[in-house]
Amino acid sequence: MSSVSGSGANPLRDPADRRLPRIAGPSGLVIFGVTGDLSRKKLMPAVYDLANRGLLPPGFSLVGFARREWANEDFAQEVHDAVKAHARTPFREEVWQQLIQGMRFVQGTFDDDEAFERLRSTIEELDKAQGTGGNFAFYLSVPPRSFPVVIQQLKKHGLADQSGGSWRRAVIEKPFGHDLKSAEELNKVVHEVFEPDQVFRIDHYLGKETVQNILALRFANTMFEPIWNRSFVDHVQITMAEDIGIGGRAGYYDGIGAARDVIQNHLLQLLALTAMEEPASFDAQALAAEKTKVLGAVRLPKDLGRSTVRGQYAAGWQGGEKVIGYLEEDGIDPKSKTDTFAAIKVGIDNRRWAGVPFYLRTGKRLGRRVTEIAVVFQRAPHSPFDHTATEELGQNAIVIRVQPDEGITVRFGSKVPGTSMEIRDVSMDFAYGESFTESSPEAYERLILDVLLGDANLFPRTEEVELSWKILDPIEEYWDKHGRPAQYESGTWGPAEADEMLARDGRSWRRP
Repeated sequence: MSSVSGSGANPLRDPADRRLPRIAGPSGLVIFGVTGDLSRKKLMPAVYDLANRGLLPPGFSLVGFARREWANEDFAQEVHDAVKAHARTPFREEVWQQLIQGMRFVQGTFDDDEAFERLRSTIEELDKAQGTGGNFAFYLSVPPRSFPVVIQQLKKHGLADQSGGSWRRAVIEKPFGHDLKSAEELNKVVHEVFEPDQVFRIDHYLGKETVQNILALRFANTMFEPIWNRSFVDHVQITMAEDIGIGGRAGYYDGIGAARDVIQNHLLQLLALTAMEEPASFDAQALAAEKTKVLGAVRLPKDLGRSTVRGQYAAGWQGGEKVIGYLEEDGIDPKSKTDTFAAIKVGIDNRRWAGVPFYLRTGKRLGRRVTEIAVVFQRAPHSPFDHTATEELGQNAIVIRVQPDEGITVRFGSKVPGTSMEIRDVSMDFAYGESFTESSPEAYERLILDVLLGDANLFPRTEEVELSWKILDPIEEYWDKHGRPAQYESGTWGPAEADEMLARDGRSWRRP
């Protein structure tokens, strides 16, 4: 199947049929910062995987922009090596030979006017040679401080201009600002050049199949939605745990920390998808409207000292190896107050969720790598069983596992076989790998394809970004004024203060 629409399409097929593959039209992708880790490990392999799956047009073009003194052949070799090392799908020579025809490299720095003129000429040449139709997305895989200069250079050299039915789009990686003020300033810079529907802010978590499955779980099944509210739900826990340290990211991470790096974007987006009302449709505007309502209704407790915790990993054991603490990492100030663990409690001030706490936590050097959303239900208001029969029974829960073992677990009580009445927790598991023959595409595959298609469903809008900073800023300001992060041993599940935060509410963290 080569197309889903056009004069050669089967007239019996509906172009809107989501079961048919969505194939990008004539287009190209320009990657700024193409020599970085993100480009090498994620972006270039994702482009190849899309081509290998037949989802890119024959004339698709890939342009790299960086300071390296490379020729087009050097860039093609770099892409080749990245694809061989990191692509999800098998390497096929015929796919590679088609893709390589549209590869170009432009050498220069972000403040180099001549380099941007060369980029403009390269795009014009590709329009003629590859038939890209003037349609290009500009992927800013660069440090946040470079966003404004790249955006302004695109404007200055006419690269953001849309004419004759063609399109131009900007793709911006997180972090989108480091607080509300910087995010607002960046939004202003971006929207002076690009219209809102031309801007795609990447949050790669939203490209994961299991995150999108939150919507399917809630709105395609009648058994869940009636109990997805304050009448039945006791609390919600959203966890993103990593078992690694900062690695070589000291220059980026120190001064940013876990809350800014993960809670402001990934976890608050997961909260919004978990808590939002049913959208009128699944187009970008309708989804954004419901997520914006939820984020606007998030409320912080009055006592941030009792409802937030920050920590730093100390030396310990991880995977059978002795590891150093955060303050001993290369490039880290021994007096740094940057958080490598953050846990917060928030409420949602609306009819569905009033009184239900949402606990969000993230950290490095924790017990294992896992991301999950646990919706924990209230205990039965009355139990006819003896206490001894149910002493090992916990609370019912629906757990959405985002990574690494993607799926859903439903936890409930069941009788233990035997003559006595004894009830224990059991689980029913759905695993993506066991239920579907096709493997899940990488998040960046889905997101890059959506950019080329102009589908903004999975990309946070301006309002969502700014509301997320409004939630986090008061917490960061409180932490700046009150002491240092609590220390926790590497390989554990964070500082004791995080356990105490839930214990005060009569609850405890899940141990994934």
